[in-house]
Amino acid sequence: MTSFIPHTDTDRASMLEAIGVKSLEALFADVPAKHRFPKLNLPEPLSEMEVLGELKSIAAANDSADDYISFLGAGAYHHYIPAGVDTILRRGEFYTAYTPYQPEISQGTLQAIFEYQSMIVALTGMDASNASHYDGATSLAEAANMARVIHRGSRNKVVLSPGIHPQYRAVVHTYEHGFDTQIVGEDVNIADGPDALIDLIDENTGLVAVAYPDFFGRIYDYTKLAEAAHAKGALLAVSVNPTALGLLKPPGDFGADITTRAGAVVDHHRLSELRAQPFAHQPRQQVGRPRGGERHDHSHRVVRITRGACRRRSHERQSSNHYPAFG
Repeated sequence: MTSFIPHTDTDRASMLEAIGVKSLEALFADVPAKHRFPKLNLPEPLSEMEVLGELKSIAAANDSADDYISFLGAGAYHHYIPAGVDTILRRGEFYTAYTPYQPEISQGTLQAIFEYQSMIVALTGMDASNASHYDGATSLAEAANMARVIHRGSRNKVVLSPGIHPQYRAVVHTYEHGFDTQIVGEDVNIADGPDALIDLIDENTGLVAVAYPDFFGRIYDYTKLAEAAHAKGALLAVSVNPTALGLLKPPGDFGADITTRAGAVVDHHRLSELRAQPFAHQPRQQVGRPRGGERHDHSHRVVRITRGACRRRSHERQSSNHYPAFG
């Protein structure tokens, strides 16, 4: 069998000369000789089938989510993954270049993002969807940023429901550090429900944020809260569980302006959807495709992106300059 190490003796000699070392052994001079090549007390080699059987035997001593119901909560739930998911992911059409900036070589990645966006719009009832936020906490914090930009900095109050995941709320505080943002609502009695937030909304409020279902698994209709926010000129952001939206009323139906959530519950993209009014301030990138035409061009491509190097001088119209994650 040939060596998989690509360097020739000449290559190694040249590198050693460049760093002023005479031999490979000299590189390890600081390691005591008795520890350089210790004799390992390893069992005889096993075949793949034997190794798999041994590992399964060891793993059988553990209790897993397949054996018991998990009460960890806080986003750690047992999810069923349909068998078709692996089949779709392994299709060769999606094995294209990682970066979507060159559509001629990345149609697989672009189509996956496009189909994802389409699915999220259907689940949330929103008008548009982007992709590639890093996680749910980041996308919620970006919603706060987006609201500030939409209001041109004239509103510095954010109302956060105590029913939002505490780690999500912590990231919002981190993002808003350094701005004059006033964050309220987290000390409201959690038993009072979302109506308790209404009294906190005023003409200085830019965003009201809630969770659906919330951190404690409770499900509310936020129509009344949305109406109260809109009456004061504020936006309503809803942090959602995309899987739960297969059964629940879409947040778009009760007036949500922005929906955010880590898309890892569905796949490994991230999401943040929004209504048409704040569309120009949507963070991250969005993938689209032509509607047809004489050439029947159905190729996918990035149609919007917020990365500074790609946007030139349009950064003042965007709410985020973070590099997007694509998968």
